[in-house]
Amino acid sequence: METFQEFDQPIGPEKSTGAIISHAFDIYKGVFLYAVGALLISLVISFLIQPLSGFNSSELVEEIQTSPETLSTTMWSIPGFKAYYGLSGLVSLLMTPLYVGVIYVANKYNLKEPMSFSDMFIGFKQNFLNIIIYALISSIVIGISFTLCVIPAFFVVPFFMLGYPILLFENASFSEALSKSFTIAKDNYGTFLGASALGILISFAGVFLCGIGIVFTALFLMVVMYSTYCAFCGRPRPLAINK
Repeated sequence: METFQEFDQPIGPEKSTGAIISHAFDIYKGVFLYAVGALLISLVISFLIQPLSGFNSSELVEEIQTSPETLSTTMWSIPGFKAYYGLSGLVSLLMTPLYVGVIYVANKYNLKEPMSFSDMFIGFKQNFLNIIIYALISSIVIGISFTLCVIPAFFVVPFFMLGYPILLFENASFSEALSKSFTIAKDNYGTFLGASALGILISFAGVFLCGIGIVFTALFLMVVMYSTYCAFCGRPRPLAINK
């Protein structure tokens, strides 16, 4: 069932890395509290599942302090760590629609529409299954590239930059989102590479603000995805959501 209207064309930033990042900054200033709220919900849920796995995070902290050089191998022997790792991954996957809500709120802010925190849950009501499947596929591909000395991941992420906006605003299937995102990124790879790389670096910049700063910057990349979509596909009109 169609849940979107035709798009405005082509209202958005110019098709350049600088314009996209600047546009994303302007939008993020207006929606970052929603992004912080989404991340805090995810962190709280992750904390609550820790007792279910039998994992005690203090043991991991102790291992980091005593044997940081062997952490990559010894952490798997910590009781409950494997179960917690699996549950945490599942929670992260199921929280993806909440992160997609940041894109929806960004569009409402861009359209100067009133926003509410309930808007953050649109991904659970619209195209949920395709969002989850897309998140799983992209996570596997990007995760594998991260294991190859990290750097290759920066060259892979650009191909997934438009997927979530396409899933949300065009109500597309995961395969359609993958195909369209790949095609547009391939034809404009330099711009997509620059925007995604800067988006990732800014998203992780909060780590240097006493660590806790990551809460305020982690979902900046979602807004960069929205700004990239606006630049190359046009700014979408308000969604007509089924109640």
